[in-house]
Amino acid sequence: MNIDKKITEDLVANDISFVTTVPCKQLAGVIAEIDAHDSIFHIPSNKEDEGMGLCAGAWMGRKRPAIIMQNTAIGVTINTLATLIQYYRMPLPMLISYRGELREPIACQVEMAVHTKALLAQMHIPTYHFHHQEDVAELDAILKYTFMCNKPVAILTDANFWGGYGDQ
Repeated sequence: MNIDKKITEDLVANDISFVTTVPCKQLAGVIAEIDAHDSIFHIPSNKEDEGMGLCAGAWMGRKRPAIIMQNTAIGVTINTLATLIQYYRMPLPMLISYRGELREPIACQVEMAVHTKALLAQMHIPTYHFHHQEDVAELDAILKYTFMCNKPVAILTDANFWGGYGDQ
């Protein structure tokens, strides 16, 4: 199973036609797959909160959006999530590479991993953690859920999901 293609197919099957991304090594394959897909308008963002603003504009323009980002920027998105996405009840699937767990080679990634789930829980954002590639079977239902209830959802994808840090 090509995980990048499966994620993209699930986005398309759920009528997600606008995706913004912030570069991440773990997410590079899915970003490339999305960029190459004809039915998805892909706009790279400089920052995650900027990307959320773009997603809000897409939603107001009657497009179903999604954002693809790293967990290390969850902290800078809190205001945008609370005062824009949640306040106006906008659905926003957030596919997030969850950096900073066991075997993480970059020390600064660890600090935000300690806070990611707690921040999402404090904001009452439903959070799903994909550890194994088989977990992607839940993505379709998660996408349907976020658009049904008009809420942001976080899908955390750790290094094991993407094949490890090259140390296995």
